[in-house]
Amino acid sequence: MVAAAGTVTGVAGDILQVNATLAIPVGEMAWRFTGSGGPGGQHANTANTRVELTFDVAASPSLEERQRERLLNRLGPVVRVVVSDERSQARNRQLALARMADRLNRALKVPRSRRPTRPSKGAVEQRLGEKRHQGQRKRDRATDRRATDD
Repeated sequence: MVAAAGTVTGVAGDILQVNATLAIPVGEMAWRFTGSGGPGGQHANTANTRVELTFDVAASPSLEERQRERLLNRLGPVVRVVVSDERSQARNRQLALARMADRLNRALKVPRSRRPTRPSKGAVEQRLGEKRHQGQRKRDRATDRRATDD
């Protein structure tokens, strides 16, 4: 299964592979199934296809301390994903697991620090040249106006 961010995630042997360093047993997550809204909701034999998947970050033994701290700061103590996109409960389960993995993976990513850079000499010269050109254009307009007023 491929997540939206391009990382390979999947469930193999009831383990959710979030990234290269984190695999969470699916048993640590809580599932809840309810009836999905939309067409056919009034029918007597409706299926509980809406899937709600929750993961308790604070109580998970699978997380390292740094991972837990990062997830708590970014997502809070409990991460919740709700899926009711498909008519099949099995497909909604797959989507919920993929979204959970993607959400955890994005929260665990450490952004690269920005190193300030200086503009190149050519870029500075070009900017100053454009400013001189604009100033000259305005000066030319002023003299044109004075010539027509006389």
